[in-house]
Amino acid sequence: MSFLESFGGLALALLGASLAVGLSCVGSAKGTGIAGEAGTGLLSEDPSKSGKVMVLQLLPGTQGLYGMAVFFVALIRMGFMGNALAVSEAMSVQLGLQFFAACMPMAIGGLLSAIAQGRVAAGSINILAKKPDDWSKGLILCGIVEFYAILSLLCSMIMLFSLSVPL
Repeated sequence: MSFLESFGGLALALLGASLAVGLSCVGSAKGTGIAGEAGTGLLSEDPSKSGKVMVLQLLPGTQGLYGMAVFFVALIRMGFMGNALAVSEAMSVQLGLQFFAACMPMAIGGLLSAIAQGRVAAGSINILAKKPDDWSKGLILCGIVEFYAILSLLCSMIMLFSLSVPL
């Protein structure tokens, strides 16, 4: 029995889905934390900017939501919303590895893009502090990083929907 066979296909598939949501949420927590730290300084000086600071802090949190979406789609494709026992018995190691691989773009892309977006959001909060009328420029910069999180989401979703699942 090989190392992979001892895990089983279902365990590998669940590991991939769990990493997609887990790493994306870790990245979101780190990114929103970075932005939040920058925001507290500004809000201590000017509480009237709290709405704009919250928008900028919220942006790195979207990767966690994307990871959760990949997690749920993976579970649905594995058959967990139907007869999970039948799926667990039928899931080969090869299919489990395919699920694992399909979840990795969101896991890695979500982790790294959320942290990067948190740094951009922190810089955007500095724009808001110094030139409040130009804060939307920082918002656009955050959106550029978001684009790559969306590409990670699309890549994982396309691969998940392309898997041939024997149900």
